[in-house]
Amino acid sequence: MPKIPDELTPMMTQYLQIKKDYQDAILFFRLGDFYEMFFDDAKTASAILGLALTSRNAGRENKVPMCGIPYHASENYISRLINANHKVAICEQTEDPKAAKGIVRRQIVRVITPGTIIGQNVLSRPQNNYLVSICSATGSQFGLAMADLSTGEFRITELGSEDKMLSELVRLRPAEIIADRRIRDNNALMKTIGIKISVLVSETEDWSFDFSAAYEKLVAHFKTKNLKGFGCEEMRTGICAAGALLKYLENTQKAKIPHIKKIRPYSLHSYLILDSTAQRNLELVHSVRRDRKATLLNELDFTATAMGKRRIVQWIQQPLLDEKLINERLDGVEAFYKDHRAGEAVAAIMKQIVDIERLTGRISLNSANGRDVFNLNESLKVIPDLKGALSGVKSGLLAQLGQALNALPELTALIDRAIRDDAPISVREGRMIKPGFDEKLDELNAVAKGGKEWLASLQQKEIERTGISSLKIKYNRVFGYYIEVTKTNLHLVPEDYIRKQTLVNAERFITPELKEKEERILSAQEEKTELEYRIFTEICERVMSFLETIQENAAAIAEIDVINSLAQAARRNRYVRPEITTGLDIRIKDGRHPVLENLLPQGEFIPNDTRLDAEKDQILIITGPNMAGKSTYIRQVALIILMAQMGSFVPAAKAEIGIVDRIFTRVGAADDIVSGMSTFMMEMSETANILNNATSRSLIILDEIGRGTSTFDGLSIAWATAEYLNQERSGRPKTLFATHYHELAELELMFEGIRNYNVSVKEWNDEVIFLYKLAAGSADHSYGIHVGRLAGLPKEVIGRAREILSNLEINSVSYDGIPSLVKSSMRKKEVQQELFTARENPLLNEIRNLEIDRISGLEALNLIHKWKENLNKENE
Repeated sequence: MPKIPDELTPMMTQYLQIKKDYQDAILFFRLGDFYEMFFDDAKTASAILGLALTSRNAGRENKVPMCGIPYHASENYISRLINANHKVAICEQTEDPKAAKGIVRRQIVRVITPGTIIGQNVLSRPQNNYLVSICSATGSQFGLAMADLSTGEFRITELGSEDKMLSELVRLRPAEIIADRRIRDNNALMKTIGIKISVLVSETEDWSFDFSAAYEKLVAHFKTKNLKGFGCEEMRTGICAAGALLKYLENTQKAKIPHIKKIRPYSLHSYLILDSTAQRNLELVHSVRRDRKATLLNELDFTATAMGKRRIVQWIQQPLLDEKLINERLDGVEAFYKDHRAGEAVAAIMKQIVDIERLTGRISLNSANGRDVFNLNESLKVIPDLKGALSGVKSGLLAQLGQALNALPELTALIDRAIRDDAPISVREGRMIKPGFDEKLDELNAVAKGGKEWLASLQQKEIERTGISSLKIKYNRVFGYYIEVTKTNLHLVPEDYIRKQTLVNAERFITPELKEKEERILSAQEEKTELEYRIFTEICERVMSFLETIQENAAAIAEIDVINSLAQAARRNRYVRPEITTGLDIRIKDGRHPVLENLLPQGEFIPNDTRLDAEKDQILIITGPNMAGKSTYIRQVALIILMAQMGSFVPAAKAEIGIVDRIFTRVGAADDIVSGMSTFMMEMSETANILNNATSRSLIILDEIGRGTSTFDGLSIAWATAEYLNQERSGRPKTLFATHYHELAELELMFEGIRNYNVSVKEWNDEVIFLYKLAAGSADHSYGIHVGRLAGLPKEVIGRAREILSNLEINSVSYDGIPSLVKSSMRKKEVQQELFTARENPLLNEIRNLEIDRISGLEALNLIHKWKENLNKENE
């Protein structure tokens, strides 16, 4: 706590009384036209916002730090504080200062947090802004609820493990989390959450996670007897999380949350599971390089609305498992794909639609202005055109979505008559309601207009009477209306002018006539502004009476937008409709990587086939040099399957996809310094997760296993992993295994279902040409030295590496029995002798062990011929 002066002014006493209940927030304290901050809040805010830090008298001669901002410009400042992971408590004047006896009453009207911000800055971003609540009934059962206050989305689920809970947090990327005491006291878990996502974890009352309190909060909010109608009555742990979340929202908003109309349960069993590792490695909506162009989202997102942009992210991150639902989406994409004119017409109409979900959220929370209501109306008015554009498109899902659209002509007619298209941002300035809408308002407008005309007439009359051409009649909140005269003209001021204020270059005066008229003008103006605000509030209440229908419109528009977007992506990128089956086979003809093919010059990407099943082609061991395309290939197979199950066409000539329940990835690794995990430990943890959770319907992509340890350890683990995945107890999941361990090629000879493939290269005049084509069989070499040369290693290092490689590969020796590698090393550096010891020549060993009495003459000749060829190769 800051040091408090002994004697305080009444206002500073009021400030500290309010602040003590909001110690975790920066308090915006309303003083006239400004929000002021004091003590440590002022120091923090001034540093983040770049404000001048001043001081204010707090009592006697004591001064405290202070900074402030204009209240009408607060939204931008609040957003910057929120982005810095601070909360902001808004303290408003709750009575008219003119009517106040003593200090003006003030109270907190809203607490803005990263998960509850709904301002225009959020409205301009299409991404969801989730607040997530998590609780733990036991060590292995987690309840999770999430809400986007700006849209009204409210969902609930239960998760059977810590890993699943963490993966869901990574998918949602919440702006803020609240958690029960059991989770907050679990230091290891909280540390892991901090590593996985950068997020503010806020505290709330522990009792709000109690089941009885949570259940009561939910049924009271939805005005129901129970939660059976929402399908979550039995989700006990989820209900605890959801009730606490709703309580937190009401506490921060200081009001009910009327636009949260329903709670929707969901289960991971309905979707293809992508854990946090798979989400990261496949770069679905976020790139590890923070480059949007490197994501799948970038290739599929041609949406025209903010609702569509949020929905396509959900589709990408949660592909479906239901064959019927997948094909319904594919039917819709195909309809737009074939009828591209209808798709173009729909896209053009969609571009006229604003973020309906977030506008209704602002209206329901009394944060909307006249422009918000006007823009909502403009969007509703194009719905008949959208229905017309959809009428000829042949798709059951699109027809169903079209029928769900409702233009609400009664509401649009009301708003058309009432709201001006140039309404100001503030709802307290007037000028929102059209002339002719309200008779009383029109009368007050006439009085106000007459007052302005009278003031203009008075100014001209005074100019003529005094001869002061620069004389102005002005207004401010302190003095009301006054006459301002520059100091050079003071000698011309009449005797009936009453001086009110002296400035550096001017003086201000009033006259009895001006003051008499001022009261009537200001009274009419205040009454007019108050009446406009009351009319606007009534119109907003009318909008809220149609809230569910508006939200249904938004949901339908989002789905139509995504389906059309996927059709556009298919046309642009030459995608084809996949065949979805309930079998286990995966068949892809000329598959392509959806992201990389567009990052390369047109025509340079080389397509490849894929055949995977549970019997003959269950595990593909893929070898080949670095840079040859192994990693690209295995990722493209995963992305094609994911795209198919989200309802998208795919980059291939043909694709048959047996539904996959989960995609596992073990791709690369780096030390996790924060959690103290080495590269190898990270590899083994990810591998263990795969082996313990894969099923017969899973797809596994492994890009190297065991490279973080010694060669023999790594090879042993890689071999054992492949063996295990081939056994019945593993479920025999479909696996793509890219590796540099060529020894794994021997698995094909030992196990049914394991097949060798390599990414082809061509050697030409000591050059290696990457063909990027998958071929049956294993690779002969890794070509690591060639890659090193491409990377710029010095010629001496390249030459020496080739010499060492040659010795290691053929175990060559000189005539005197010393390995030629060692002999050359002796000439270069004596100390290197100790690194390599002489080895028995395999040819001499073979001759010693030869049983001459048991071979024929022809066999002897063949052996001699073979030995000669080997010796010639060694001498090349």
